[in-house]
Amino acid sequence: MGTVTDYLATLSGPNREALEHVVAIAREVVPEATEGTSYAMPALMVHGKAFLSTLETKKHLAIYPFSGQVFPRIADKLEGFDWATGTLRFSAAHPVPDEVLREIISLRVADIEAKLSQK
Repeated sequence: MGTVTDYLATLSGPNREALEHVVAIAREVVPEATEGTSYAMPALMVHGKAFLSTLETKKHLAIYPFSGQVFPRIADKLEGFDWATGTLRFSAAHPVPDEVLREIISLRVADIEAKLSQK
């Protein structure tokens, strides 16, 4: 059991279900994902780099792709959500559509792989 699994176990109700769904989509897109910590957040990792964290806060749920470049590239698909360059806020009642989650994850992983191939 890793840090993402441990974190989700501390939650309950609709928020837990919503965050578990985000993690399930991430594992579907990146089956080789491992669990770790980045910026003191439980994170899914690929090639040793964090590509996704999803957390419950007092006011909302959030997705963090550990990059300020992902959300601006898909801004047109984030209409109706509150977001900044490194954070996407949502709720269990208003979840991020699966196809948008897949695109967020795919873009971030592609960025990681592109940087690794440049080395």
